Amino acid sequence: MTTTDPLIPFQWLNASEVEGGVRGLGVIFSAAFFRGLDPAEVVRRFSRGTDSGQESDFDALDDKVYEFLEETDGGDGGGHVGVFQAGEWCVAIEPFGWMVTLHEVLPRLSRGCEVVAVTRHDYAAEHSFEYAIDGTIVTGYRLRHPYERYGSDPDRLNGLMRELGMGLDRPEDGDAWDAAWADNYNTAVPRGFALAAKITGVPFTEDMLARPMLVGPIVEPFADVDGAGSHPAPGQ
Repeated sequence: MTTTDPLIPFQWLNASEVEGGVRGLGVIFSAAFFRGLDPAEVVRRFSRGTDSGQESDFDALDDKVYEFLEETDGGDGGGHVGVFQAGEWCVAIEPFGWMVTLHEVLPRLSRGCEVVAVTRHDYAAEHSFEYAIDGTIVTGYRLRHPYERYGSDPDRLNGLMRELGMGLDRPEDGDAWDAAWADNYNTAVPRGFALAAKITGVPFTEDMLARPMLVGPIVEPFADVDGAGSHPAPGQ
């Protein structure tokens, strides 16, 4: 029987910095999937109600991010987001950004809707996955540590994670830790995006970068001041 590797469609997101990173996205970026909001409302969430987005494309988004990075030296992310509709979900792309997987940000973004978000961040070495519903982080984990899950229901996605070959049991000794690290090191990012696709039915594909989108700013400060729905995470 012929089997298909479920990670193959997401290997393009795994390009190393030596290879130039992911085309158009580099080695730091996030993609989030919102169900229950339209693209303009997603942009308003990121902009704290100040902007509903301008019709544009990824090249213009990339230009805005580059200008923002020049002004801020990169410590505040990319400063802009591009959003478009994909079936029942909206896809939000943050080049050089990680806001959507921050625990002080995601509860606010996910109020009244459902959000699945994945961040690749090579410099921090903390690639991350978050699944939130109506202001509560349901399940999250660092992509290279699927055995360290957290949230209101950390085991909610276990069946899907196992389908993608993730080891969910915490290693018990040094050899097991080494084996888990070796297994997760190069597969973490494709597995994270494959898991997002299993939940949403929307695979994040390279041709999505060619779609028309609404582009808007990410406005600071973005702290969820009341802390509603927030859950602590290892290493965050």
